[in-house]
Amino acid sequence: METMQDFTKPHIINLPKIMDVRGNLSFLQNQDQIPFDIQRVFWIYDVPGGETRGGHAYKTQQEIIIVISGSIDIIVVDAQGNQTKFSLNRSYSGLYIPPMHWRHLENFSTNSVSVHLSSSDFSEADYIRNYNEFIVK
Repeated sequence: METMQDFTKPHIINLPKIMDVRGNLSFLQNQDQIPFDIQRVFWIYDVPGGETRGGHAYKTQQEIIIVISGSIDIIVVDAQGNQTKFSLNRSYSGLYIPPMHWRHLENFSTNSVSVHLSSSDFSEADYIRNYNEFIVK
């Protein structure tokens, strides 16, 4: 696991990059680059122009999003309403999102693909899907 990282806040995690004239290779291993064991993996692709994905927060789940191909903007909001935009376009970096952070994905480039690594299995009970319920007033 990376040292000196604050895993209470969203941030970019740089993954190992092995450069080779035949093509580069990147990887991740549980606990070496990320603070959780991977329980679920899913990917998003073929998003039509102008569409967004996400639009929710998790109560307990942690997530890392890696854009394997193309580019995607990820807007992350904390419970106080502070918003940060992350533009991902390198397959050797991922965005760590801790629990209780709203996220949505937008500005998908043509043929973009994102891979999502989750700390838990799917559970609808872990989702907060209403933004007004999420924000602390």
